[in-house]
Amino acid sequence: MIAEHAIILVVVLPLLVAPLCVLLGRGTLAWGAATLAVWSSFGLALHLLGRVLEEGVLRYQLGGWAPPVGIEYRLDLAGALVMTIVTAIGAVVLPYSFASVRREIDEHRHAWFYACLLLCFAGLLGITVTGDAFNLFVSLEISSLATYVLVSIGRDRRALTAAFRYLLLGTVGATFYLIGVGFLYQMTGTLNMEDMARILTEARPDGLGPVHSTKTVRAALAFLTVGTFLKIALFPLHVWLPNVYAYAPSVVSAFLSATATKVAILVLLRVFYTVDGKATPFDALPIADTMVPLAIVGALVASFVAIYQRDVKRLLAYSSIAQVGYMAIGIGLATQAGLAASLLHMINHAIMKGTLFLAVGCIVYRVGQTRLEGLRGVGREMPLTSTALVLGGLSLIGVPLTAGFVSKWALLQAVLADSHWIVAALILLSSLLSILYVGQVIHVLLLRKRPPGAAPIQEAPLWMVLPTLVLAIGNLWFGIASDQAAEVSRQAAEFLIREVAP
Repeated sequence: MIAEHAIILVVVLPLLVAPLCVLLGRGTLAWGAATLAVWSSFGLALHLLGRVLEEGVLRYQLGGWAPPVGIEYRLDLAGALVMTIVTAIGAVVLPYSFASVRREIDEHRHAWFYACLLLCFAGLLGITVTGDAFNLFVSLEISSLATYVLVSIGRDRRALTAAFRYLLLGTVGATFYLIGVGFLYQMTGTLNMEDMARILTEARPDGLGPVHSTKTVRAALAFLTVGTFLKIALFPLHVWLPNVYAYAPSVVSAFLSATATKVAILVLLRVFYTVDGKATPFDALPIADTMVPLAIVGALVASFVAIYQRDVKRLLAYSSIAQVGYMAIGIGLATQAGLAASLLHMINHAIMKGTLFLAVGCIVYRVGQTRLEGLRGVGREMPLTSTALVLGGLSLIGVPLTAGFVSKWALLQAVLADSHWIVAALILLSSLLSILYVGQVIHVLLLRKRPPGAAPIQEAPLWMVLPTLVLAIGNLWFGIASDQAAEVSRQAAEFLIREVAP
């Protein structure tokens, strides 16, 4: 019975537990309920991933109404992959939050924090399974509204400004997406993405080609593309991200950095490979000519800016913008190899950036700040935390035997297969720049001495260190035993490309 309804339960379960957290009132009870819900969703996500690998696309009709009239949940391999990423990160972050939230968030807000975290979690999962373009917008808004609260719920007053800017720009992105969906609905009369794709490829009544060749559809695709570019923080639409990651509570920074942009990239893939069916935006619009240059410039500029940051969380935020650029390059190539490399880097970036932000959160727990000058020698007194941070940093650089190396190497192979030699050189340059900003963090933490008279520091609580080490080990595991993740990414890319094949 549970297996039959797993595709809906994975979303509904955290959605139902969210108000329960508020009713429970006490932070410990709310944490327990939230953790149970997230771990249950993680188990369901693993089950669904296995079923998709064996059976192919899974479908679930809501309310007994058959699509395209009714809303349908549709889970393909790309959606199952992102769902697994989101639930796995959530399963690691929730135990970590037990101690971290007590240090960084006022006690009377703990229950509300877990309620908002579950709403964000449910919204992100809803995006991965929905087959309806408007329902995707609803899930996007649920996760976004909850995120605005999560960012501002801590004690740092600068987070209020960051959340407000994110709200403004997030609203613009959502509005652009909704306008695009409205134009497509005007042309197709349906919101079901598969049905929409079928109609867009049919012949126009005037006999002047397929429906997708109309100016209205091209305008719709332009709105959808710009809206999702803003959501994934692609340069130059990235301005909301640095302050959000820098000033949000540590557990929020870790969760968002590892999940939010990955789900937004899935939305982009839905626009490019599902909504428009066989008529990809790469044919209707100059997507590749725009997306790849922006991604390259974003990777280089963000890497340069990261070098000069004196706040570790802000440094990692700019690094995330650069990593989004790598994923966008692979998508912009419009090849199966490029798409597979982007999906693989999506997995690995979630692991490496989750590791780094969790490690920084452990430092914040003991030191109370993230400014580099205040972290001199801290790594020597927190050996487990510093080990995790070093492993995450090496993976971010792309050192062999780490997860980051595997996906960057796959991206370089995809770029070179298309003879984009300059693009490959610029990717390598961006990776070399990451040595500088990761190196300065490691230098300050491990090689600099503590100030004279500084109080001794202990490791963060075990509740925080163990989840951080789990993700840190993941950087090595997915770097050494990378075949399974690479194969799943390849299959997901092959399925998406096959959907748009003529």
